[in-house]
Amino acid sequence: MAQFTPEELMKVPDVDFMFREDGEFVIRSSKALFGGIKSVIFSLPGAFTPTCSAYQLPGYEAFYDMFKEQGIDRVYCISVNDCFVMNAWAKDQNIEKVKLVPDGNAEFTSGMGMLVKKFNLGFAMRSWRYAAVINDEVVEQLFVEDGMEDNCPNDPYEWSSPEKVLEYLKETSSVTD
Repeated sequence: MAQFTPEELMKVPDVDFMFREDGEFVIRSSKALFGGIKSVIFSLPGAFTPTCSAYQLPGYEAFYDMFKEQGIDRVYCISVNDCFVMNAWAKDQNIEKVKLVPDGNAEFTSGMGMLVKKFNLGFAMRSWRYAAVINDEVVEQLFVEDGMEDNCPNDPYEWSSPEKVLEYLKETSSVTD
């Protein structure tokens, strides 16, 4: 888990995301998604993949109300997939609370420094698994899985879990209370 000093705080990349809603393409900027709110994002290698579908996405959906209790306004799942894939995955997983964000061109993922090669799996370029707490477009806390490397032979999942992010939020809220 990355710890930041106030001088090191990073602003999220300024990109446009392409959503598909009611049969139309809709563009939303980073500012529209993250501006003026406190959010949790988690990013993963791909929709419909085993760990992402069995644990990470359903876990964040199940923890959604607990995140709200800790002052989180929105929870976003970001993946290097197009809007059609992300919509199909949300429907397949019965996701109602977490908002799935398509990063089809990997611009956000690249700007976060999390783009890795997954050629060994036939995935091309994808996101390394991570989570973050974002406060008004600024990354407050980053939870990055160990071993980040191109063509990583395994798929670590520990630090970016909803349990770890919630633990951080509870610890920091008790410090400020």
